[in-house]
Amino acid sequence: MGIGATAGVAAVGGIALNANASSDASGSKTSSDSLVFDPDAYTKLTKTVTDTAGTKHTVVYHFWKAITYVAKPVDATYQSLIVSSPVEIDGKTVDASNAPILLANSIGGYLPASVATATEVGGGGSAMGGGAAPSGAPSAPASSSASASAAAPGANGNTNATGGATSSNQLLALAAGYVVIEPGARGRTLKNSAGEYYGTAPTAIVDLKAAVRYIKSNKGRIPGNVERIVSAGTSAGGALSSLLGASGDSPIYDRYLKEIGAADASDAIFATGAWCPITDLEHADGAYEWNWGANDLSTGKLVDQTVSKALQGQFAEYQAGLKLRGLGGFGPLNARNLDSYLVEQYLEPSATTYLAALSDSARATYLKANTFITWSAGKATFTWADFLTHVGARKKDTPAFDAFDLSAGENNEFGTGTTLARHFTAYGAKNDSTGLSGKRVASDIPAKLDLMNPMFHLVEKVNPNRSKHWWIRLGTKDSDTALTVAANLAARLDNLGDDVNHIYYWDEGHGANTDPGDFITWIAKVTGHKAKRGK
Repeated sequence: MGIGATAGVAAVGGIALNANASSDASGSKTSSDSLVFDPDAYTKLTKTVTDTAGTKHTVVYHFWKAITYVAKPVDATYQSLIVSSPVEIDGKTVDASNAPILLANSIGGYLPASVATATEVGGGGSAMGGGAAPSGAPSAPASSSASASAAAPGANGNTNATGGATSSNQLLALAAGYVVIEPGARGRTLKNSAGEYYGTAPTAIVDLKAAVRYIKSNKGRIPGNVERIVSAGTSAGGALSSLLGASGDSPIYDRYLKEIGAADASDAIFATGAWCPITDLEHADGAYEWNWGANDLSTGKLVDQTVSKALQGQFAEYQAGLKLRGLGGFGPLNARNLDSYLVEQYLEPSATTYLAALSDSARATYLKANTFITWSAGKATFTWADFLTHVGARKKDTPAFDAFDLSAGENNEFGTGTTLARHFTAYGAKNDSTGLSGKRVASDIPAKLDLMNPMFHLVEKVNPNRSKHWWIRLGTKDSDTALTVAANLAARLDNLGDDVNHIYYWDEGHGANTDPGDFITWIAKVTGHKAKRGK
């Protein structure tokens, strides 16, 4: 049991997180009543938002403080959400009753995320940058409580410790007339007084699904169009956003949702936004070595090539088994042609866009400093090998995710009970260096991997209730993960007939969001939303 579990409520600053709960005649809270949204329990606030063109907008909005979104919370500090709904923009009234809902999570590194003390829109904001946020972006709150273990894996930098949908998304969405809902979620470091971890896989995705169910169960009471929910997240939050989109209404989560008293409603969402998703974890080590295996670490040392090549071999087998076809009529994708595909489909177009936007003098300066690029007829061309040299040092040692010494944050993500961290791949377990593993993956791990991987819902068990619209972004210098992870996700979605908008940001690193305005415009396009404004 976690913080607030015995009472079913946690209070922060004197505010009950499940303030919208009701009681039955005996004084005990009922499941149905506790999940009823109170449309009148808001505070009226004003926010000045500067858009990507530099124009300032004054937004008056209704703000609902932390609301517990499940009837039987394990820890209401994290299992709560905040709601922001615009009522006036630049002096004109706004009707947001049918507006899209941006569901922006602030999860990074599979760590806990809380909006319990949030007092305004963006209260679940991220400490991760990459793109310039509009002015007025709030600072990020602490992402874990006193119950989080300071000794949890990931402190060595071998994980993505911070993240979340960048606050620019939330602010720009509000200024566009959308409803913004920011859910908290339990994370891997949370530990109760008995030393038991209660936020490891699959709790984060279960909590996000429960938040969606809460929203949908309150159709007509909560502002916005509950059938037009658009998820957004970065890093591990991007992975969870992808998973939320891919796994809508999958029955494999039902028992977990029932345990926490999730609303009896759908958890399918309309569209998905994912920035640098850290996902497909059981194949991530091989993908990372295929991509970055020849790149030195920041110390100048090359990683163990025996390990790297073994993992590359595993990835080649996995890639072939996916039977993907590349976007743009590229044809079948395999480990032998993925480099050409990435260069042609993503990297050269990314560099071309970047260079074309520069002034003639700035472009000449950049090309002089980066002679591996050939600039001709307004197009950039280069080789995969030269691109890898340009990126330089890789961030992670090998294996990047299932570390032999169990030091990666992802090892902690698959911890259980009082066990801090576990291996989740056969290769990691076989080569365990701690002496704490039996050299085999625990029997419950395969099912948990399915619960945590969007590819399971797109390949093994194709989910008809998945999102059909996808916005996927990644920086070309992001060595927190492999470029293939997002590319494979996009290819599979495209092969299934979904609408996929996937590009890479040139020379940007992990967590970049350089086109937030385009994302907001994309939401209007795919949802068919037309803002209604009065005088």
